[in-house]
Amino acid sequence: MAGAIIENMSTKKLCIVGGILLVFQIIAFLVGGLIGPTTAVSYMSVKCVDARKNHHKTKWLMPWGPNQCDKIRDIEEAIPREIEANDIVFSVHIPLPSMEMSPWFQFMLFILQLDIAFKLNNQIRENAEVSMDVSLAYRDDAFAEWTEMAHERVPRKLKCTFTSPKTPEHEGRYYECDVLPFMEIGSVAHKFYLLNIRLPVNEKKKINVGIGEIKDIRLVGIHQNGGFTKVWFAMKTFLTPSIFIIMVWYWRRITMMSRPPVLLEKVIFALGISMTFINIPVEWFSIGFDWTWMLLFGDIRQGIFYAMLLSFWIIFCGEHMMDQHERNHIAGYWKQVGPIAVGSFCLFIFDMCERGVQLTNPFYSIWTTDVGTELAMAFIIVAGICLCLYFLFLCFMVFQVFRNISGKQSSLPAMSKVRRLHYEGLIFRFKFLMLITLACAAMTVIFFIVSQVTEGHWKWGGVTVQVNSAFFTGIYGMWNLYVFALMFLYAPSHKNYGEDQSNGMPLPCKSREDCTLFVSELYQELFSTSKYSFINDNAASGI
Repeated sequence: MAGAIIENMSTKKLCIVGGILLVFQIIAFLVGGLIGPTTAVSYMSVKCVDARKNHHKTKWLMPWGPNQCDKIRDIEEAIPREIEANDIVFSVHIPLPSMEMSPWFQFMLFILQLDIAFKLNNQIRENAEVSMDVSLAYRDDAFAEWTEMAHERVPRKLKCTFTSPKTPEHEGRYYECDVLPFMEIGSVAHKFYLLNIRLPVNEKKKINVGIGEIKDIRLVGIHQNGGFTKVWFAMKTFLTPSIFIIMVWYWRRITMMSRPPVLLEKVIFALGISMTFINIPVEWFSIGFDWTWMLLFGDIRQGIFYAMLLSFWIIFCGEHMMDQHERNHIAGYWKQVGPIAVGSFCLFIFDMCERGVQLTNPFYSIWTTDVGTELAMAFIIVAGICLCLYFLFLCFMVFQVFRNISGKQSSLPAMSKVRRLHYEGLIFRFKFLMLITLACAAMTVIFFIVSQVTEGHWKWGGVTVQVNSAFFTGIYGMWNLYVFALMFLYAPSHKNYGEDQSNGMPLPCKSREDCTLFVSELYQELFSTSKYSFINDNAASGI
């Protein structure tokens, strides 16, 4: 019966395969290195006047263009014109003049900055909250009517400080306020968007009282770069059939064997399925359909892959470290895999609490309340700590595996030179693969933490932190190449164990019993894939 390709393929061919995979890994970094993943655009609102008595009837106020609204330059201009605060509408057109939005942008994330001036008779109170009446509309033609997309009352807590003394001579200076999360939309299906923001004042109900004198409202819009989207789609379109074909080929070779698949072979196949699931380029449909749930669906797919990948590494190391009677049983890993499953479920609940709600209310954000912010921050910190601890535990397992291998290497000096070189080569291949696994795990942990911190930083308000797209495409390519390599190297080989991999000559054994005993023990301790095929099929019939 054939063993695994990692054991039977010649060193020259393995080097060629490794070189090809390395070239593809470099290409994965390069294709994303030229284009930034996101673009940030600043918008300054225009102060329009809506003097109608009934503001509940929808009237869309344009900041510019042929049907532009009646505007005022600043709040001071409203006083002589007897314009009340309830009549002022802050209007923002998306995108800027002479531009169009595109489905290639994939999503829109907006953060809000309030310019608040200090006034002795209108200071910002402690725990002040601004309440905005926000209407969002869209259209696909510059002369078409606006269609309402969302209308919500949006409360936001103000966190402002005034660094100068609060004296009359410092009136008019601006507070330093934290930026606020404002809106997130999971698709960009239309060419033009319009925001009308009102700040209704009701002294009896204490609405927008004690929030200072708001001079201007500025927005920063963040969307995915269209060029990066095309590169991302192209990678998914290329990698999906590649992983699917190698997965089908791998499982076909497994099922052709006379024995049932072992646990390691099953989890490698499951890893291939999860990689294919995350690869499928369903994002192509977002170009033609208004699917606002694509961000949530993408998070779910990535969460499933994370859970499968982390579980695989535990089983992969454990199958080469546990005693013979404990191997090949998934129940033996419940203490390690169980917390991974619980953590993945918590990730899903956390994502549903925000992006799930945003499917119906794009202005909702878990970061808008003190409790929500603390929970979100705690989640990011705890997730990062848990992943670091997981990586340390994985390093410990790899150390245990290497220690077991070192114990078996003491038998090698007593062999003939050809036999010793052969098995030393097998051990080196396995150790090298384990180190590649550790490197892949380290990069995955770094990618998860950085991506979470970056996304959180957007929602805290910063727009200066931007992970280079080469990191995204490089890590994504690394996952695919790693899964591809596993399915290729651990697939059953057409060569026999009793043949030398380099020239097809029989392995030199002093005796049949010696060769059978040594190889059986070595493979039981080192290679879980080959141990079953070798012991079950070859040991009984003789080598």
